[in-house]
Amino acid sequence: MSFAVRCLRDECWQQALQQPLTWPVMLRVIRWYSWCASLALIRSSRATSSGFWGRHRPTVRPGSRDSSRDSSPALTYPRRHRHLGKVDLASFQQLVNRPEGKVLETVGVFEAPKQHGKYETGQLFLHSVFGYRGIVLFPWQARLYDRDVASPVTEKSENVAGHGSKEVKGKTHTYYQVLIDARDCPHISQRSQTEAVTFLANHDDSRALYAIPGLDYVSHEDILPYSSTDQVPIHHELFERFLMYDQTKVPPFVARDTLCAWQEKNHPWLELSDVHRETTENIRVTVIPFYMGMREAQNSHVYWWRYCIRLENLDSEVVQLRERHWRIFSLSGTLETVRGRGVVGREPVLSKEQPAFQYSSHVSLQASSGHMWGTFRFERPDGSHFDVRIPPFSLESNKDEKTPPSGLHW
Repeated sequence: MSFAVRCLRDECWQQALQQPLTWPVMLRVIRWYSWCASLALIRSSRATSSGFWGRHRPTVRPGSRDSSRDSSPALTYPRRHRHLGKVDLASFQQLVNRPEGKVLETVGVFEAPKQHGKYETGQLFLHSVFGYRGIVLFPWQARLYDRDVASPVTEKSENVAGHGSKEVKGKTHTYYQVLIDARDCPHISQRSQTEAVTFLANHDDSRALYAIPGLDYVSHEDILPYSSTDQVPIHHELFERFLMYDQTKVPPFVARDTLCAWQEKNHPWLELSDVHRETTENIRVTVIPFYMGMREAQNSHVYWWRYCIRLENLDSEVVQLRERHWRIFSLSGTLETVRGRGVVGREPVLSKEQPAFQYSSHVSLQASSGHMWGTFRFERPDGSHFDVRIPPFSLESNKDEKTPPSGLHW
């Protein structure tokens, strides 16, 4: 941070300390501090326009009014910031015009995001993109294959409709298995599926798939940690089954034996190992594949995968997803093409206010491995279209086929 920026920031805080801590004063402090932090980030990293405190104000998503325990709103915050100290969450809620008749309540106190190391089991957080409240269950170490790191020359040599031949080196990246607060699920259902983590049912079960509601995977940089004095700060049917309150610990929620046993038994079907990312025309596509297991059907083996996709608009221009175009290659030698309108029955709009959409889908092959790649077609406000690459990813079945998914087996 430059000397001039530091002076502006320090002057802002000094002026604030000399006045009563009213909401207008706090608003001015946060805006000044955010503007200074944004300048520092722009200078140091030449970040894109995907979000700074100085540009994007938080928006309020009112929480469920049915709960007698806590009717606190869930907050949506910008994706990039690294200059937050401990701040009362209710203070940020006052920065926006609250709907008439709605009462804002304190849900906790922000903590500084971790630049190094991992968040512990029991860490409360707000999702920086989707704004829901959640709690960390355990971390996963994944390999992130970011195709945006490649040189511009290599980028241009690749065909947008093909899966390309670019070699991408993976780097270690931390993700977390988390629980989503059930009060926030209705307010994020249009932007992120809350039943995205699915399992194959047992052979004697008539259902093909079943889901665990309110279970998600969150990248380290999407975690906005906070603390709360509430002994049950997250409403989820598995919260008290997986975690218990211990005021002597930091964070004060520790894993029960049931969580450890569930993680161990379901590890092969929950594990997140590879993450693929690529940006085209300011639309970033992130893909995470998961192997689900094998089932026998009509004297043949059918292998199943689910894949989670996040679409992010890094620009201010509003765009809408119109079509998908998949190419699915099987180790058996078959190449399948799949085209269709939208994804999972939707044609999401990505705007400055709601820049992201996340969904999960499934694919099955009669071979133990394969590859997928393709494109999404987006439409601009003027009616023009452009294609966005889906980074190629492998479908691998490197798990023990003799061990069926345990699902919710304790």
